[in-house]
Amino acid sequence: MNYTYVLRSNKNRKLYVGYTHNLRKRFYEHNSEQVRSTKGRGPFELMYYEACINKHDALEREKYLKSGMGKRYIKNRLKRFLFLTG
Repeated sequence: MNYTYVLRSNKNRKLYVGYTHNLRKRFYEHNSEQVRSTKGRGPFELMYYEACINKHDALEREKYLKSGMGKRYIKNRLKRFLFLTG
């Protein structure tokens, strides 16, 4: 499986969208500051993920979730949780 995921930084509360084929390993890498794009922004919590059968679909979904409409989708999808946790 391939995964598109959304993390939230506990440091600055911002969301980060990414793609991976090994979600547990990638989450560990983000939290242990092994990922250049998120280094210094952790620790992170996994807010949301989607599983896709192939890499192309997961990459397209990542691209969408990083767009303006995709950001609105995520905020709407998680609005109750985001509201409750600040």
